Amino acid sequence: MSFDIKKIREDFPILKRKVNGAPLVYLDNAATSQKPQQVIDCIVDYYSNYNANIHRGVHTLSQEATDAYEKARKTLQQHFNAAQVHEVLFTSGTTEGINLVASGFSEILKPEDEIIVSALEHHSNIVPWQMLCEKTGAKLKVIPMCEDGSLQMDVYDTLLNDKTKLVFVNHISNALGIINPIETIIEKAHQVGAAVLIDGAQACSHIKADVQALDVDFYVTSAHKMCGPTGVGMLYMKEDWGKKLPPYQGGGEMIATVTFEKTTYAEMPHKFEAGTPNICGGIAFGAAVDYLNEIGFDAIKKQEAALLDYATAQLLQIEGLKIYGTASEKTSVISFNVGEIHPYDIGTILDKLGIAVRTGHHCAQPIMDFYCIPGTVRASFAFYNSIEEVDALVHAVKKATMMLS
Repeated sequence: MSFDIKKIREDFPILKRKVNGAPLVYLDNAATSQKPQQVIDCIVDYYSNYNANIHRGVHTLSQEATDAYEKARKTLQQHFNAAQVHEVLFTSGTTEGINLVASGFSEILKPEDEIIVSALEHHSNIVPWQMLCEKTGAKLKVIPMCEDGSLQMDVYDTLLNDKTKLVFVNHISNALGIINPIETIIEKAHQVGAAVLIDGAQACSHIKADVQALDVDFYVTSAHKMCGPTGVGMLYMKEDWGKKLPPYQGGGEMIATVTFEKTTYAEMPHKFEAGTPNICGGIAFGAAVDYLNEIGFDAIKKQEAALLDYATAQLLQIEGLKIYGTASEKTSVISFNVGEIHPYDIGTILDKLGIAVRTGHHCAQPIMDFYCIPGTVRASFAFYNSIEEVDALVHAVKKATMMLS
């Protein structure tokens, strides 16, 4: 499919609306992406034509829903290049995937063990590990960051030792857009026998991760960052770990046999998928992945790189504007402040002009503490954004700066 920005934008009905009388300029894609008509139609089709509970149902609707749901799982397996389809687990999102793994390791870790996170993490990849350490007595260590937003990899080398059992790092920082060197992080962790979980929530709309090539133990993401619905996500779990970790929840679907004396558990993936899942969400997740692959990740990367370069150059012409996260390896996210103006005030004026950005600490408060700031204005671009929208952003920031100075 050739990249035609006008045609692609027509796939997204929400981009036609107005906000406060102005055309919507949606630049909050790091929080959630918009949904193409193809995904919306998939959701409507499920509830209109074959809504039913899945697995073990003998009637036609149940069989059709089961087939569609498991086809979506297969789509995710192929997209992320998992070795086995049962290594792909459906979750409610990235946060549940992380908590599922943390819960499993609570039965494994000992007080003398150590786990490592990075200074660039979202709160959902900090808090579960703090809770895990409080429960097990294990120690949490942090890879510090540099001024440009990159990680201090030389310090990471010193943190690793034979007590390290787990390493958790995001693929891309949601607050800064910095791409972390996860290949190196994974390889070095494995050299000391540690497992690695990569938070791919911010990466998967930009990068097609290959879990086998990465040799990662766990990889998590959310559909709503990939043009899919909210409330559904994926946890890739290596088969070996699926056999070692205990179930996260008890209930229906995750069992093999149940008696009042003893319950035996199902194999992956059902062992970790208790209860009725978000069936429609899983099916639509598959549709979203198909849509992104139809456009092509090379084309997506090229479009978003052009938006990032142009927006960076234009915004830096505004007096007093500072961008946070300037390392060379980054995706289409620009976090900035202008002088002493509070980011919330800029964001409020931008909204009045129809421009949607995110302001605050972006669930990454340690990053803001590092820079000694209350937060940033974050403009995050997707492949369906245009150069004209960047111009609208720059014009609006200039106007807000004049009004607030």
